[in-house]
Amino acid sequence: MEKNKGAIIAIIVFIAFIFIVGIAMEDKMDDVVNSIKNASNYSSSEFRIISSTENKDLEPIIQAYARKNDIDLGIEYAGTIDIMDRLNNNEQFDAVWTSNSIWLYMLNNSSKVKNSKSTSINPVVFGIKKSKAQELGFIGKDIYTKDILSAIKSNKLKFSMSSATQTNTGATAYLGFVSTLAGNPEILKEEDLKSDKLKNNLKELFSGVTRSSGSDEFLEEMFLKGDYEAVVTYETSIININKKLEAQGKEPLYILYAKDGVSISDSPFAYIDNSDDSKLEQFTKIQSYILSNEGQQELVKTGRRVWYGGTNENADKSVFNPNWGIDTTKYIVPVKYPSTAVIKTALGIYQTELRKPIHAVFCLDYSGSMYGDGNKQLVEAMDYILDENKASKNLLQFSEKDKISVVPFSGSILAKWHTDNGTNTSKLIKSIKDLSPTGQTNIYLASQTGLDILKKEDTNKYNTSIILMTDGASNSGSLAQLQSAYRNVNKDIPIYSIMFGDASSYQLEGIAEFTNAKVFDGRTNLLEAFKQVRGYN
Repeated sequence: MEKNKGAIIAIIVFIAFIFIVGIAMEDKMDDVVNSIKNASNYSSSEFRIISSTENKDLEPIIQAYARKNDIDLGIEYAGTIDIMDRLNNNEQFDAVWTSNSIWLYMLNNSSKVKNSKSTSINPVVFGIKKSKAQELGFIGKDIYTKDILSAIKSNKLKFSMSSATQTNTGATAYLGFVSTLAGNPEILKEEDLKSDKLKNNLKELFSGVTRSSGSDEFLEEMFLKGDYEAVVTYETSIININKKLEAQGKEPLYILYAKDGVSISDSPFAYIDNSDDSKLEQFTKIQSYILSNEGQQELVKTGRRVWYGGTNENADKSVFNPNWGIDTTKYIVPVKYPSTAVIKTALGIYQTELRKPIHAVFCLDYSGSMYGDGNKQLVEAMDYILDENKASKNLLQFSEKDKISVVPFSGSILAKWHTDNGTNTSKLIKSIKDLSPTGQTNIYLASQTGLDILKKEDTNKYNTSIILMTDGASNSGSLAQLQSAYRNVNKDIPIYSIMFGDASSYQLEGIAEFTNAKVFDGRTNLLEAFKQVRGYN
């Protein structure tokens, strides 16, 4: 009997062993299969381009050429900084079409990027309501960066711009301001960035920022929906904005080209060498078309300059409208960009010292449906965003001058946590980790609580925003109540939302629409959504 028991136990152990090995082998096979799938996806006939978002308007032109020439073309769009991160993380593409050549030097393995050629010239400029430009005496005369700074210092000019650490227009505009306010040195060095006079001038300049955007695309949408007097962006974007403003019977923007230097984006299209001759052949065809007379004329129709030095006395006045301050007969003085090392240092200084401080309120869903994996992802995302060392990897860290409030909620407000020092966040992180999900969901009450916190904030000193994260539909409260509270506050406070789990996109889009904000999709990757939304505040 004892022998039989021993035999039975041995058989059970053997079966268990086989079962465990089988699972392990199955997991291993899944990894192998996935690797094969990924390899086969990349080695397919599709020619894959990763492109800056500002090139979206050119896709119909490029796709039409590709179809005529039997090229299976796939274009994926991302922000400038995101493109560099993805390529540095070895995501596979056949070509990159970014906004500025300076970013290609940020690549870890830049030797793989070859045959880069500029496809157009796009100045990054100030666009100011024409009546405001007239009031400031900016029309019909040469304007220098110090003139714009003077208007901001005297509180006569406010403007919107894209993030200097997350977008090309923001970064190149910032580098232009640094260079011109530093006196246009032949080569901008790191020691130049230590000048107190320069730092103070830059702080004064950025004190005029009323709204910041994490993408150039949204900056244009935001500007058209809101009531802002000036914006820093691409010349092409201002042309597009003006066409829409005039179609609506509204006042257009007047473009200023600083006499002491303008940041220029050269839109390079470059090959990524993956040792595939057929892909190189396809790249050469596409690049040659873009640079051909036909391709360049298509780019001109969108407001891109394609002429040497950016000048052309015969430019189409219906596109490059002189009434908007555009003068294609004058040579634009381009800003000289510094070395990659200096650019990285400059961006770091901007994030920690120079940008206008912010007061951000995070409204975090702790309803019962967040229990388990949802709460785990939320805690990990907030830990990353609030941890200075982690967030600094993506230039998303808060500064000592920033204020952060956290409002956990379910069907009611569960707590209110706050710090006046954006680098002193350990207590916030601990509180976020220690709280457990429970109850229902009321996103409207949470948003109202955020407004109550921000309504007394001095918007001349702080840019304000609310980041609402939820995984469900609100089963109490209403949009009408929130709208009423928002009108009573009477301040431009965007309520950005991060959608997770079964969150109602309809409810969140409603909030974003009337606060001139945006909804981010965190259902696939909550951490990435939090990273994205940080570029907007």
